[in-house]
Amino acid sequence: MNIKKKIKGIEFKNIILILAFNVGIILLMWICEIFVFQAVYKTNQIKRINNIVKKFNEENDNFYELAENLAYDNEVCISIIEEDNAIINFNTKQYGCLLNKNNATIRKLTLDFINSNNKSDYHKINNPLTNTQSILYEFKSNNKNILIFSNLENASNYIKLFRVQNTYFIILIIICSVLISIFIANITTKPIREITKRAKEIGKGKYDIKFPKNGIVEIEELSNTLEEVQKELSKNDEVKRELLANVSHDLKTPLTMIKAYAEMIKDISYKDPKKMNDHLDIIMEESDRLTNLVNDILELSKIQNESYMYNYEEYDLVKEIKNIIKKYEVMEYLEQYKFILELPKKAMVKADKEKINQVIYNLLNNAINYTGDDKVVKIRLKKDKDDYLVEIIDTGKGIKAEEIPYIWDKYYKNDKNHQRSVVSTGLGLSIVKEILNKHNFAYGVLSKEGKGSTFYFKISSI
Repeated sequence: MNIKKKIKGIEFKNIILILAFNVGIILLMWICEIFVFQAVYKTNQIKRINNIVKKFNEENDNFYELAENLAYDNEVCISIIEEDNAIINFNTKQYGCLLNKNNATIRKLTLDFINSNNKSDYHKINNPLTNTQSILYEFKSNNKNILIFSNLENASNYIKLFRVQNTYFIILIIICSVLISIFIANITTKPIREITKRAKEIGKGKYDIKFPKNGIVEIEELSNTLEEVQKELSKNDEVKRELLANVSHDLKTPLTMIKAYAEMIKDISYKDPKKMNDHLDIIMEESDRLTNLVNDILELSKIQNESYMYNYEEYDLVKEIKNIIKKYEVMEYLEQYKFILELPKKAMVKADKEKINQVIYNLLNNAINYTGDDKVVKIRLKKDKDDYLVEIIDTGKGIKAEEIPYIWDKYYKNDKNHQRSVVSTGLGLSIVKEILNKHNFAYGVLSKEGKGSTFYFKISSI
């Protein structure tokens, strides 16, 4: 498998997608680290200072003990400036505290606050000791000026630690992601590769392939679909072979007859006009048979073409049926066929007149070929809700129930010893099926062995 094919494969794309998802999670964590964690920490520190101020305001006794406890418990440094400017410090030796340093900024802010009438003040200060931001909160309580200093160095330390942990975590995520994605891709792509490999065997004409199933619904559906396709291809291949065999046979038979009788005329019967005429009649009949076969093959191919356009029009179906039956009068006269018509006075329908006429011709020819010794063929037309029902009935030996689903297939004949009054190519019912399917007209056959068959179709009325 070349590199380009691998890049386009599901396995590679699975790895990329899972890695992309994890990179997205990492980016989200990084954003939280930069923007959220620091902000949350600052907010918590401010809340902590507010709680300290609240406790100072609530406490009158043990004031200095409270200050010491609050300073150490909350990791802040506190300075209390008495009325005589005496300064008492708590936890000011912690790293980063500026209250016990001779810091000009702190000194100026403190003096400004002492000399002001403000009850409290809040400042953010850049701490040169830690190169971070710090918080200075000043307020007055019990005639004292109280300074609370909170260094945010702790947040920076947490963030540094978080980043170190994050680095290991990211490496671990990437490794796990690659392994998991390869595992998942293998679960999904291995059966697909196997299915692809076996599907190629179908292209070589092998139709006994079993496709793998691994419990994944979509892959099992694909396997089931391919197995159905395999069955259809096998069936179509068999039909194609039968079609070629039947076409070859049906072409060969009239051609052999034509050649044989032509040679007989040339060598023998040319001396006897009567025999010669008989032989010429046979040649003409076989030529007609050959022509009908070729025409039916071309017609079936044409109507199976999706681009074939049907010409829908409104017309009287009764009139058309009567015109068709007139063309069979010669069979009534010469061969004593009897055509019984049960028709209304008029039946206006909408369809492709030429194609529906062809359906009626083919069904009539089929009935003539298979009707019983009484040579009766009945054509019945009656109203059926919004449609007209056309029935063509013969009195032959009927069709076995198990054979009915196959009679519409090409070259299927349920009785090889049917009447030969009409030349049959074995394609008539296939043409009927294609035309009626294109019209979306219902059709079918009702048959009982020994009692004949009724072929029917419905046609839209107007």
